[in-house]
Amino acid sequence: MNRRRFLTSATIALSVPAWKNQRETGIFRAGSSGSLLGNWAFELPDGAPAWLQLRDVGDSIEGALLWSVGSPRPVEHLSFRDGYCSFFLRIGWKPYGVDDELRVIDDPMIARFVDSHLELKVVQWVPKTGMEESLVLIGDRMPPLPGQPDLSRVRFGEPILLFNGRDLSGWRLSNAKKKNGWRVEDGELVNETPKKDHSGYGEYGNLRTDREFEDFRLTIEYNVPAGGNSGVYLRGMYEAQVLDGDSRHKGKHGPGSIYGRIAPVVNAGKLGGEWNRYELTLVHRHISVVLNGRRVIDNQPVEGCTGAGLYSDDTRPGPILLQGDHTSVRYRNLVLRPVIPSTSD
Repeated sequence: MNRRRFLTSATIALSVPAWKNQRETGIFRAGSSGSLLGNWAFELPDGAPAWLQLRDVGDSIEGALLWSVGSPRPVEHLSFRDGYCSFFLRIGWKPYGVDDELRVIDDPMIARFVDSHLELKVVQWVPKTGMEESLVLIGDRMPPLPGQPDLSRVRFGEPILLFNGRDLSGWRLSNAKKKNGWRVEDGELVNETPKKDHSGYGEYGNLRTDREFEDFRLTIEYNVPAGGNSGVYLRGMYEAQVLDGDSRHKGKHGPGSIYGRIAPVVNAGKLGGEWNRYELTLVHRHISVVLNGRRVIDNQPVEGCTGAGLYSDDTRPGPILLQGDHTSVRYRNLVLRPVIPSTSD
């Protein structure tokens, strides 16, 4: 049975002339406190991130949605009427990463501005029961991206050794219900899983620091087998992709990328089985990436979170998170230097 239902007659697409007539008023005025435009951060019922962007592209509005895992995807049938926004994006997701908890979103989502927040109403189908569920999510508007920082003026504090090379002190699974594949071996953080594919969910757990951080510079070395895949999440939100340098994934999903957000200028990754070194700098929501001595991302803004992270709220501090729900991986030499706030910050 085809369950897909498109927009009802109560939701009428905003035409180009109508958009031009209304773009400076109410929900259509960028920067207005009551505008629907902007980036919105949500938390799903299982704690996973969701992120919605609505933006003015001149003669229309475009939208993109990230839900639980993966990258932001363009929404379809984006419409406005009477203060409501409606759009469609087919989604299959697994709360808590559990296979038999699959949920399918196959109906339009409805958003409206309520008390400085964005209320998002969603109907999802539960295949194992054949029943529908309703969700109401409340999103926070993210502040606009700050200007590009002058990194020559940024001061970093004393180095913090995140991994002592002996045990997992200072680390824990981000989801205690997942299987733990992590151990310490020969001064390395080792994650061993049977998984070989790069699908969004897995039965093994991600590892996070107990401590949380704001802006910093992190150096870390990683080693994945041929075809391997992991990731280093900055503040639990922005994933520096960890891949075999010969991976089929390229660009925004390839070695040296901030997954789904920023593409590296070159693939500087080494082949599976070799050690790679990252230097990752996060300052004022701008990221610089040096991979194996090559600057592949230079102080670029990151619009929002990565799927499969912990949070979608750009304003909050967060841990260093190592992805363990994909393939096997090894890490070593994890050192973080926090940014020393300036008096002008």
